Amino acid sequence: MQPFDCLLCGQMDVVFKALADESRRLLLDSPHARNGQTLSELASGLDMTRQAVAKHLAMLEAANLVATARRGREKLHYLNPMPIHEIAERWIGKYERHRLQALSELKRGLEKRDARPRL
Repeated sequence: MQPFDCLLCGQMDVVFKALADESRRLLLDSPHARNGQTLSELASGLDMTRQAVAKHLAMLEAANLVATARRGREKLHYLNPMPIHEIAERWIGKYERHRLQALSELKRGLEKRDARPRL
């Protein structure tokens, strides 16, 4: 029996593989902008065939990055951000949260300072 962390890492491998392809990342941007789109709606905004979009969606569904629901004859696609959040928690949050927060605050402060009119 594998420890829970090992099982979670196996699922993360599937997510990383799904996110490794630029076309799939572009495809994820669409339900992020407007959730609940059909395959045709998702394909219309991309320079891909419907069949290619369907294959990419299948991989995103396998990685649990896209959830689907049926509405009559239509299959609607919704973004599931949890796998990405889990990766961020595992690989960024645990190690770098405080440093990244300090850098972010420093950046905002410098941007505010640079945005002020100079005399």
